[in-house]
Amino acid sequence: MDRFADAINQIKTNERIGREGCVLHSTKLIKSVLEVMKKESYIADYEEFTEGKFKMIKLKLSNKINGMGVIKPRFAVSYKTIQKYEMRYVPSRDFGVLIVSTSKGVMTNKELKTEKIGGRLLAYVY
Repeated sequence: MDRFADAINQIKTNERIGREGCVLHSTKLIKSVLEVMKKESYIADYEEFTEGKFKMIKLKLSNKINGMGVIKPRFAVSYKTIQKYEMRYVPSRDFGVLIVSTSKGVMTNKELKTEKIGGRLLAYVY
């Protein structure tokens, strides 16, 4: 069971239907990816709450996502080789981002190039 892939799929489905929000299971990875998506203005806001013994996230969608998905296997990339994956997953240069897990936290491909570090690909959003 992959909670991250389920969360991305649930966001994509609710966005496509036109709902204003959804509820996801909470993990550190999902929270950091949502923080990146909020910074890039793909989602409006999110908040964490507890339901019984489980932590959940209530997400407010902004209806700005055209497509998104999980990248499996999680390819290792450097700032020099990221362009190959940008061409594969993102439709155009200024339209969409790759979300990458690095030693400095979860960031976009644009931040990866400015920091000049490498990481593992997690997802794409446009």
